[in-house]
Amino acid sequence: VQLQASGGGLAQAGESLRLSCAASGPPFTIVAMAWYRQFSGKQRELVASVNSGGSKKYADSVKGRFTISGIFAENTGYLQMDKLEPDDTAVYYCAADPATRVVGDNYKYWGRGTQVTVSS
Repeated sequence: VQLQASGGGLAQAGESLRLSCAASGPPFTIVAMAWYRQFSGKQRELVASVNSGGSKKYADSVKGRFTISGIFAENTGYLQMDKLEPDDTAVYYCAADPATRVVGDNYKYWGRGTQVTVSS
């Protein structure tokens, strides 16, 4: 299974970007998706997660600004990022799993990162 993240780029503070994550490969089922980000020189951190049951979680730093969604029937997920801030500058990764409950960061599938840069 391969995850392809897209939609990153350059934005100014206050603007929006939408990240997409598409899964492909042999027959598979994913029921949980998440977005992580990694700041330069730091560990990767969870931004948001969603499962097919509708359960969503967000990092405190993005609550009210970012919205995660998953169209699991199409093996696709999105991260709508509004009111972007320079502190959101990072490499963003999507992750997916065939289980609705993922322990910690142990998602089975990971995509390559996409750079998001927010200027002030």
